[in-house]
Amino acid sequence: MFSSSRVAALSLATLVALLTTAALWITGTISSSALVSTIFLSFSITFILVWLTLEFLVFREIREFYKVLGKLRKKDFSFTDEEIEPANPLKKVNREVYGYAMERQKEIDDLRNLEVFRREFLADVSHELKTPVFAAQGYVHTLLDGAVDDKKVRGKFLKRAAKSLDNLDDLIHDLLTLSQIETGQSKMRFEDFDVLETAQEVLEEFEDEAIKKDIYFSFNKLYEEPIFVYADAKWVYRVLLNLVSNAIKYTDEGKVSIGFKVSEKQVSVLVKDSGLGIPKDLINRVFERFFRVDKSRSKERGGTGLGLAIVKHILEAHNSKVVVESNEGKGSTFSFVLPQGRPSDEVLGDLAELEPKA
Repeated sequence: MFSSSRVAALSLATLVALLTTAALWITGTISSSALVSTIFLSFSITFILVWLTLEFLVFREIREFYKVLGKLRKKDFSFTDEEIEPANPLKKVNREVYGYAMERQKEIDDLRNLEVFRREFLADVSHELKTPVFAAQGYVHTLLDGAVDDKKVRGKFLKRAAKSLDNLDDLIHDLLTLSQIETGQSKMRFEDFDVLETAQEVLEEFEDEAIKKDIYFSFNKLYEEPIFVYADAKWVYRVLLNLVSNAIKYTDEGKVSIGFKVSEKQVSVLVKDSGLGIPKDLINRVFERFFRVDKSRSKERGGTGLGLAIVKHILEAHNSKVVVESNEGKGSTFSFVLPQGRPSDEVLGDLAELEPKA
């Protein structure tokens, strides 16, 4: 009805002045000059009071409301950082409406992102499953078509089919592992253990593979005493296994090492290699499912493409995270931090026996 606070104030002030003047004129107890003064004063006071009230309590907030609606359409939520004036209840109501709209918009955006992720994930899984299945299927059908009678061909094709099925089994196992960690089905069993001993087991696991690739694989220095951390030993072993496997996979020649930095309350674990390295624009993507830096040779190097994603989720379950430092062509360093643990009484007793007696 009113396009602005001034128009509304002018209309109401005019109405009040006319009613006041009419009432005084009917009584006949006031002079003409006083009547004119009354008209002027009633009009002025009413106009000022109504205009200030409407402008600062109503119309300004309505303009603010439309302004914020424009920001919502542009997905600009910066207005939520503005302070709310406690003396203005209408502003509080507006902020409640804006906050609700913002939450709903964010939920919609999250759902859209999840839908995109779901489609990409299904496409990636289908592609990764298709490769070993089609390979094994091709070898088996070739044998069924008559090649099974040739002992040399039969043995070679059966080995290739078995390798494809092993790759499929590894992929399914990694997918199940990732799902169990994300859904909380795999509970972490925290305990104090020697992470140096765990790392030694990983070194022994990849010793033959490192020799075949002419890679010097060891600790970064000599550690003479145990290093205790408080974590899940099984999952920390899996983290080191995946990180070292990845380091060896992308290092053709050179060095891969495991190192530790012990502080007062924490232990930093580092896996360093001198391999291909990671381009800076791809570092933040290496923990995505099925993402491979070296796409042209990814199948040649093997792996399911889920190793680093599993590492990320395991460490998040430990309230930690994996940090990457890399120079393309010079190698990469993956590191994470665990809380320092305490040795058991049995270990303390063994250490005491090793100390030289006076």
